[in-house]
Amino acid sequence: MTRGAIATSSTGAQPALKVTDPHKAHRGDRLFKLVAAAAGSTIVIAIGLIAIFLLVRAIPALRANHANFFTSAEFNTTKADHLAFGIRDLFMVTVLSSLSALLVAVPIAVGIAIFLTQYAPKRLARPFGAMVDLLAAVPSIIFGLWGIFVLAPKLEPIAVFLNRNLGWFFLFKQGNVSLAGGGTIFTAGIVLSVMILPIITSVSREVFRQTPPIQMEAAQALGATKWEVVRMTVLPFGRSGVIAASMLGLGRALGETVAVLIILRSAARAGNWSLFDGGYTFASKIASAAAEFSEPLPTGAYISAGFALFVLTFIVNATARAIAGGKVNG
Repeated sequence: MTRGAIATSSTGAQPALKVTDPHKAHRGDRLFKLVAAAAGSTIVIAIGLIAIFLLVRAIPALRANHANFFTSAEFNTTKADHLAFGIRDLFMVTVLSSLSALLVAVPIAVGIAIFLTQYAPKRLARPFGAMVDLLAAVPSIIFGLWGIFVLAPKLEPIAVFLNRNLGWFFLFKQGNVSLAGGGTIFTAGIVLSVMILPIITSVSREVFRQTPPIQMEAAQALGATKWEVVRMTVLPFGRSGVIAASMLGLGRALGETVAVLIILRSAARAGNWSLFDGGYTFASKIASAAAEFSEPLPTGAYISAGFALFVLTFIVNATARAIAGGKVNG
């Protein structure tokens, strides 16, 4: 067939297929590739610039620090000529509140996602899923006020029971704040679990929906029950997605500020690794002193804490990516 035959129809009146210049097509591909690469590198450049900014502002304060930055529980920046600050207690409160929130939220979120995708009828699944997603639109300050005034009194009997019967375990020992007030890591963790629930649920629900129907039908053809289908096909297929969703929720919990600042009662020392301690997380500590950011060195001390939180979040997400990638490859 000749080129003319390709360019015109059988009647010769109208062109049937337009022949494009391959050089122009390649130029378009190269241009699109450059634009896509530039868009993809934007986030990498932004993260790099943020890290550089934090590090540059933190170095002078770290040099002037008279305490061990990693092991000291002291955080005193009132005297610019004698800074003494460390992140031990900040790290402890941040990790305890975030992990306790994750332990509560993940099983509930996975259960909701399985119910909405495998058991609930469509007329119920859509509005119910929308209601769960609406939790993400509630402002943090509302969660904080709800947590300290409504939830904390309801959790007090549970906290007292755990402290009385499991006080021999370090997580449930009496902390440095009163259980009656509810301003503990335990309360903060429950509130954070509610805050991260819609994130984990939404991602897990979308992952479970992508389970190949042929695998589910094959399991049913072999006589598997509904739960066995979920256990053998849906959960293994969505494992990496659930891990990714959990790490997204953990990142939200690590960086939450206002709600935690309202709930947690401040304490001089919080280094007992107990859920009934008070104290500050990285984010709430920085927010509580935002009005004092006037001098470079004291401000640099809080920026140093922010840089530590930045590194912690980066490590958590990198670890989650490695775990999820290993599960997929396995």
